[in-house]
Amino acid sequence: MTHPLVTTDWLFEHLDDKKVRILDATVFMEETGDGLKVTPGADAYKEAHLPNAFFADLLQDFSDPDALHPLTALPHDAFVEQARALGIDDGTTVVIYDRGPVVGASYTASDWASRLWWQFRLSGHDDVYVLGGGLPKWEKEGKPLTNEIPLTTAGTFTGTYRPELYAKESDVKQAVTDSSIVLMNCLSGADFRGETNNYPRKGHIPGSVNVFFGDLATDTGALPGQEALEQQLTESGALEPDKKVITYCGGGVAATWNALVLHALGRENVAVYDGSINEWSADKENPMTTET
Repeated sequence: MTHPLVTTDWLFEHLDDKKVRILDATVFMEETGDGLKVTPGADAYKEAHLPNAFFADLLQDFSDPDALHPLTALPHDAFVEQARALGIDDGTTVVIYDRGPVVGASYTASDWASRLWWQFRLSGHDDVYVLGGGLPKWEKEGKPLTNEIPLTTAGTFTGTYRPELYAKESDVKQAVTDSSIVLMNCLSGADFRGETNNYPRKGHIPGSVNVFFGDLATDTGALPGQEALEQQLTESGALEPDKKVITYCGGGVAATWNALVLHALGRENVAVYDGSINEWSADKENPMTTET
């Protein structure tokens, strides 16, 4: 496997490396029973974060304010500006962490960190990684935290936009009836079957396979071994080299974790449906399927 995750020990050894930029991408998500509530992790960052880490606000700075749906990825030029503001150059090694996916959840896939990981790759920066286990694992191991806010000068990041990593609504409409495309729903089985009220419409896009992102991480936030991952993903068809994969979820977050896992397994023909169910369900002509 390739290794889109770095270990806490590796990062501890590189805390003062000037070529490494650490980003805290924490967002807090809470299941309210009538949808999902998300809030930036800026206050938590101010209280405690990894030494030399900068806060990357996914909800404000790294989402398109002019888009119809929340969490829409920034246009490339706007992303470049935000990356530069964090002191990032084309030669910077970027390591991203968060504090876990959902408040009170038991699974530990760092899908907020993987969301920003995907955005960096979308803008042509491959020297980007997620911290396995995120801040919870770091803190559990007794590694240092601080409330000091680091200073930086503007970076010179340029990047090159990679549209093949981005799926639009029209791409998903094609995938519904195209057997050469695997349409992967990354939400829980309950969400997939239509048993929850977490999203605007219940269920899943027709033709989807369900691979829950939370099953693709160990209880410490690491990736399971290659054999275990392949066993979980083979039935979906996503590992067949002649097929394209489009991952989606509710708002384009969990889908990026599955994209990261597929990247780790050597699959490059993988796009994330950025709008996901939030966009798809807004058009009442777009079908949704339930299994209740």
